[in-house]
This record gives sequence, C-alpha cells and structure tokens, in this order.
Amino acid sequence: MVTPVTSLGRNGLYDWLIQRVSAVIIGVYLIGMLGYLMVSGDLDYGSWKSFMGSICMQIANTLLVIAVAAHTWVGLWGVTTDYLTSLTFGKAATGVRLIAQVAIALALVVYLLWGLVLIWGGA
Repeated sequence: MVTPVTSLGRNGLYDWLIQRVSAVIIGVYLIGMLGYLMVSGDLDYGSWKSFMGSICMQIANTLLVIAVAAHTWVGLWGVTTDYLTSLTFGKAATGVRLIAQVAIALALVVYLLWGLVLIWGGA
C-alpha cells in the first residue's frame, strides 16, 4: 500500500474535494470566458489587454492557475500511485514514483510561479 505522504489533502476525501472544487473553478472560468468572447464581438489588443488587466480578471486568472495546479497534482498523484507500483517496477517502484512526483511537483511550481508573474505584471 502506498502511504499518502505526498498527497495534497490529508486523506482521500480532501483530495476528492480539492479536485471537485478545482474542477468547478475551471468550468466556471471556461464558461465565463466563452460567454465573454461570444458577446464581446470584435476584440482588439487594447480591449483584450484592458479586460485581462482588470483586477477582477487578475483574481479570476490567479484562481484558475491555482485550481489547475491543484487539480493536476491530485490527478497525477493518483496516477503515479496507481501505476508506478511494485507490480510494474519491482523494488524500484518507490524510487521511480518519488522521482516522478518530484518532477511533477517542480513543473507545477514553475507553472504556478510563471502564471502569477504573467498575471500580475512582473514580466
């Protein structure tokens, strides 16, 4: 059995809840953006920049980036613990799983920080 040391929540219920809440945030954002794109008509760079530069959209984009990172981590943690096991990798399974999870975590941290820099104008 795999111990949930690297899971985002404290147990499966918290991970399930994190994934569902993040999915709702992603879905609401997607529906909102599609609605905006459908009703806005002709978009040019200036209107898009002012729309994305508004504080409401900066907050929404921040929530989206955090939700995608959390959703991805819970999902990929589940995949790595289900498929990178001793049945597939033998005694090396724990090391392989740890390396994969560290690589995923590092990629998500880079994604999260890069997204926040882009959203809040640090670049």
